[in-house]
Order: sequence, then C-alpha cells, then structure tokens
Amino acid sequence: MAGDDKKPDPNGTVPEGGPRPPVEARTEENLVSPPSRHYPETGPELRRSARADPPTTGHSWDGIEEYDNPMPRWWLWTFYICIAWAVIYMLLYPAWPLVSKATPGLLGYSTRAEVVREMQDFEARNEVWFQRLVETEVASLREDTELERFAVQAGRAVFAAQCSQCHGAGAQGVQAGGFPSLLNDAWLWGGTLEDIHQTISHGIRNEDDPDARWSEMPAFGVDGLLSDEEIDQVVEYVRAMSGQSHDAALAEPGAEVFEWNCAACHMDDGSGNTDLGAPALNNQIWLYGGDRDTLRHTIVYSRFGVMPAFTQRLREAEIRAVAVYVHQLGGGQ
Repeated sequence: MAGDDKKPDPNGTVPEGGPRPPVEARTEENLVSPPSRHYPETGPELRRSARADPPTTGHSWDGIEEYDNPMPRWWLWTFYICIAWAVIYMLLYPAWPLVSKATPGLLGYSTRAEVVREMQDFEARNEVWFQRLVETEVASLREDTELERFAVQAGRAVFAAQCSQCHGAGAQGVQAGGFPSLLNDAWLWGGTLEDIHQTISHGIRNEDDPDARWSEMPAFGVDGLLSDEEIDQVVEYVRAMSGQSHDAALAEPGAEVFEWNCAACHMDDGSGNTDLGAPALNNQIWLYGGDRDTLRHTIVYSRFGVMPAFTQRLREAEIRAVAVYVHQLGGGQ
C-alpha cells in the first residue's frame, strides 16, 4: 500500500525518502579489531637468516669461533705478485750467501762495487784541489779563499777520523789525558801553519819518526832534585803566577826555586817556550790541571806526552788540509 513505510533492502540500503534504521550501540562484544600488520624483514638480519653460516676453522677461544672465509681475490693476487717479484729479484740480484760472497745474480750488481765507484768519482773530483794543496806553500794556504774553504772541509773529515779520539770531537782537548785544546792561542810547539804542519807530520816524543819534536821535563821529586818543602813552595808560586789562590808565605821562597829550576824552560815570567814545548804557566790554561795535587804530581813525577807521526798514515795533502782546519779553529797564530 501507498501508506506503508518503506523498508530497507537486505543489503542495508535505505530507500530514498525512507526512515534510517536505528544505530546499534557499541559494546565490547560487537567491536571488531583490525588484524595486526606484518612487515617484511629487511637489512643484515634478513641476509644472515637467508644464508647458512660458513664453516669454522675449528679454533675456539672462550666460545668465540673463527669463520673459515675465503681470502679476498685482490689480496690473493697481490700475494702471488709478491712471490713472483721475489723470485725474479733473487735471479737478477745477489741473494744467496755463500762461503766468501753471495750469488752475483744475472745482472752482476754489487753494492760494494757501487760504493767503490762513488768513492773513486769523489776522489777524482777532489784530486785537482788536493794537488793545489800540495803545490801551494804551507804559509800561503789560507790566502786563497777557495782553496782555504776546501782545505777546511777536507781537514774537518780528517780530524774527525784521526785526531778527535785524543783532542775531542770539537778539539776542546781532554785535560785528564793531557791532550791539549786546539781552540785557544796557547800552543806548546807554536801555532803558525808551518808549526802545526810540522807537529802533525812528525809528532811529539815518538820513536817512529827521527824528526819528532822532543823535550823532557825532569822528575824533580823522584830524581831528588827538589825537596818536599821546595816542591810545596814552587807549587804555591806557580799558583800565584797564574792568578789563583795561594799561600803567600810559601810562594815567596818558591820564586827563587822557580828561577833556579824552572825558568830555563818556562821563562822567568812563566810565558813558556814553544821551541822546547814548555807550556805557559802564567795563565789558567792547563794541560793536566792547575790544582795543588795535580801541580805537585807534575813536579814530582814529570809529564811525557806522546803524539804519533802522521806521515805514514796520511798523504801530504791531507796533512795540509787538517793543518788549515786546526789553524782556523780560533787559536792559529
């Protein structure tokens, strides 16, 4: 009938113009929860789970095992190239030590031969300068600037190899051994170029060279030339002469002892004598020391320093070079 209410169809669609069905109240029983979402696994975890673990080496440290993974290809090829390079090097260069020498290798290379060639080249380049050193008068060696520069450099090398063991690396001398300093102007046998050249060439008080410089100080105490009292007096006089603290009561009679026994070599004023190798006593540059005990030991037992001759150890050009080097250190006359 036309007046009847329109009913919704079974699909729940409300006819146009019809009443809406009543809404059922929500309760815990009629609520429907959507299913939880599941996301696919990604990243290292998925990759690790997708593949089996590699075998281990069998070693275990506190439960930690080591995988037996293959080496990277680049590492293996580098290793093989190194092995090949080692074999090639062994064939080409000296490698296996024998009784008297190593295998020469196919190239015949020798590091010792290389050093010899370099030394020969060096000597050949310097031979011109060495020849000039020999041809120039000793007294004039420092007048040529270029020649002097070469002589100083060559002499420094000679000094380091032949002289520094006694005189020190810096030529400062070693007082405990009686080796004089070469940095001052206190020379035992003279400080000119000719004097230094003579001393280096023939040495001092050695028995190998008949032209060695020679002098000898008497042992005033051992030989009984002075009494103990006179030795004490002359010790105080020498200390007074050198400007050191001294006993004036002993120094006064010591002046007469010095005049009669020491002045002939050391001169009246204690300035020394380079012709005899007698050192100056009126300064504080001491060969063995200027304290009372050392001075007394020197007077009682004397001193007898020896220097070898270098004519058989060095060639003439090297002797001249080291003479120039010593002369320019600051004390050359």
